[in-house]
Amino acid sequence: MSYHICVVCMGNICRSPMAEVVLRKTLDEHGLGGRVTVDSAGTGDWHQGNPMDARAAEVLADHGYDGSRHRARQFLRDWYGQVDLVLAMDTHNLSALRRLAPEGADVRLFRSFDPVAPEGSEVPDPYYGGRAGFAEVLEMVEAASRGLAEHLSITLR
Repeated sequence: MSYHICVVCMGNICRSPMAEVVLRKTLDEHGLGGRVTVDSAGTGDWHQGNPMDARAAEVLADHGYDGSRHRARQFLRDWYGQVDLVLAMDTHNLSALRRLAPEGADVRLFRSFDPVAPEGSEVPDPYYGGRAGFAEVLEMVEAASRGLAEHLSITLR
């Protein structure tokens, strides 16, 4: 049986697909790739079917990740029956996801798994900025992914 994680941002073309790609690789490196399924989505629908933002894909590629297969999609309420953990990139999306969630759903901020990030830390949206913002997002995503992999290594024994 697979544990299913969905990472969610606004449009599913920047932060959440970057996190999906990084988290998959990190889980593989921790020996959890066969036990944990990771995907991503957006709370909005305006980018559905589009590839990842070119700047996000370039920053990922520069660091050895491949985001070329990503296609944006919108998170749907009925996914809660299939997803064990929903991770929001910021408090705005966290609130939107919690409004959709049934009682008992596990919905958290992605950076809550970064052991050095202050409580309530968000992954900022780099969309309206330059390449440096995407590099910053990658650093945050890598740190939280390592923390989540360590957490799952213990909890999924």
